[in-house]
Amino acid sequence: MQHVNKALVPKLLAFITVCVACGILAAGLFVPATAVAGTVAGRSISFFDKLPAELELNPPARNSKVLANDGSVIATFYSQNRVPVTLDKMSPFMRDAIVSIEDARFYEHGGIDPTGILRALAVTVQGGRQGASTITQQYVNNIIIESLVSNGNADEVTTGASKTIGDKLREMKLAIALEKKYSKDQILAGYLNIVYFGNGAYGIQAAAQEYFGVPAIKLTLPEAAALAAVVNSPVYYDPLTHPDHVVARRNVVLDKMLEQGLISAAQHDQSVASALDLDVHQSAQGCTAAASAPYFCDYIKRLILNSPAFGPDEDARQKLLDQGGLTIRTTLDPGLQQVAQKEVDAALPATDPLQRGSALVSVQPGTGKVLAMAQNTNYNPAAAPGNYTGNFALPEKDANGNPLDGAGGFQIGSTMKPFVFAEWLRSGRSMATVLDGSVRVYKAGFPWKNSCGTTTGSYDPALGQTPLPNDDPYHYYPMSVLKGLYHSINTITFQSATRLDFCNIQKMATAAGVKNGHTNQPYDMSSIASLIGTQDVAPLDMANAYATFAAGGVHCDPVALESVTDAQGRQYPVPSAHCAQAISPEVAAGVAYALKPVLVKGSGYNIPVNKDHDIFAKTGTTDGNTQTWTVGATTGIATASWFGSYKGFGPQWANQDITINGKYYAGLDGANIAGTQWGHLMDAAAAKYQGASMPAPPASMLR
Repeated sequence: MQHVNKALVPKLLAFITVCVACGILAAGLFVPATAVAGTVAGRSISFFDKLPAELELNPPARNSKVLANDGSVIATFYSQNRVPVTLDKMSPFMRDAIVSIEDARFYEHGGIDPTGILRALAVTVQGGRQGASTITQQYVNNIIIESLVSNGNADEVTTGASKTIGDKLREMKLAIALEKKYSKDQILAGYLNIVYFGNGAYGIQAAAQEYFGVPAIKLTLPEAAALAAVVNSPVYYDPLTHPDHVVARRNVVLDKMLEQGLISAAQHDQSVASALDLDVHQSAQGCTAAASAPYFCDYIKRLILNSPAFGPDEDARQKLLDQGGLTIRTTLDPGLQQVAQKEVDAALPATDPLQRGSALVSVQPGTGKVLAMAQNTNYNPAAAPGNYTGNFALPEKDANGNPLDGAGGFQIGSTMKPFVFAEWLRSGRSMATVLDGSVRVYKAGFPWKNSCGTTTGSYDPALGQTPLPNDDPYHYYPMSVLKGLYHSINTITFQSATRLDFCNIQKMATAAGVKNGHTNQPYDMSSIASLIGTQDVAPLDMANAYATFAAGGVHCDPVALESVTDAQGRQYPVPSAHCAQAISPEVAAGVAYALKPVLVKGSGYNIPVNKDHDIFAKTGTTDGNTQTWTVGATTGIATASWFGSYKGFGPQWANQDITINGKYYAGLDGANIAGTQWGHLMDAAAAKYQGASMPAPPASMLR
């Protein structure tokens, strides 16, 4: 009796095991069940038929796109970089290349390839290793993995040697079922859309763009053969790190295509002799890759993550954004955004040692559409000068208390005065009324009226306090309320407030959309200092409040989403602007009328803007010149411009006796940097967002 070589035992056992599996498959494939009842083959069929024949999976993860209002792409979100395309949108070379190298009998078998299995068995018994999976089986394997990963069950994924005979049998059964349900072209297209090509590229469209900078339909023969080579092992055949490996296997693919009559000898020889010739466009996703509007992108992302319309919780909404193939159309005007970004970058580079912030945000009166949103910092979470992910334009939270990644606003200075003026007009008073601008002392206990709370504060030298100051020493005299507004005279604003109810001033500001940028509560009028803008308000809310005046008193909530559609064409609800008459048209017309002289002879006379337009504005500057503003509008567009400190308060952040971007300022004013970038943006927007002429206020307001 001969002794058995012990080294052969494991190989023989593997051979026997695989043969049993193939016997089951053979019985299931080639023997009708009704003819073999009661036989071993019948029992094999029974076992095989109990395996699941349906794939329970979600569609493959797809990229979501954020689009500007002209359809251009602002940003892309994905967990896997995949853009599915139909087979007719893929190069014919790609179709032939992948079939030739991965499954030459793809168009002949019914899901599994018995010839390939037998060849693999023979190689295995001889101590080698060779795959036998068809393209259909590989497709099944990929979509099983995709389903597990997309459902958060990545730990259940089995690959390669970790697969059991049961795993293999299930894949084979599913492959057979898939072939019965779909055509070969559908399966091939599905496979090429799901398979991984390395470096984050899933599917042929993403791979073609990433490695060769072309859509899949434009792939040449050597390019298609190279990508077919990568599929076997995206790490070993990585075009970026191992181009020589790719070229070697690419040439094997070309040899196979020649052997199978898919290309001519001339095509083969020319392609084999060609260089790999990569044109790499590595994909980047998310708002950090949104070069033109990263902060607006983050705003859009937060709108999606905060809305129950996109899932029951933030995790579900993030998954939809990363995998759902959403097309997110927004209100952003890319041309205007480009101008806004250029202006804020010119105001002060992000990495300048002074570390000041600059921002512009524009909305459309009467619609609430956000047209531009730019700031001078780098959208980057890494700790470095100039890096900042907070959005200068936004409040901290939305109306429901969800985070908006906003900075929470800044003290608004004298840009608050138009709301005091608006209440003056609403209460039936004339803007021609003359008040005493020389009054600077308000003693403690002054009877300020506030019917919905308490307002306190004083400017009382008897208590060691400084008298109420104006911005200059030349306007402490009687003047009209109109002149007091366009020259931004604090003493006139305070004199008008002595005759008004602070509760009604607050209601007027609230009606226009002004609110605390940190709490979303109404602008706090509990201190008399609030009359000159000591509360933090987000630039977006300031732009929108002035848009309310420009729209004849119609207030609209800011809106940035036009529509959201998923890969299956499902429409998701997006927020409405809820436009409504919030301020009387007469009061709105009176405020607009009074703010026009600001740009001609008032506090913003030196702002570089075309004053032939029907346009109004108000400047604002806080204590220490720390925060500076210009906010204004035409009937076509409203813009808030801010320049100041976003890193804190105190003497080190005061903008006095300071050189900014090469220019010296004894004290920075709202009309300076903020005014300049505001004027440039408004001029750039004039042709497209010209709007209509503003109506005149009633004569009674002027008498």
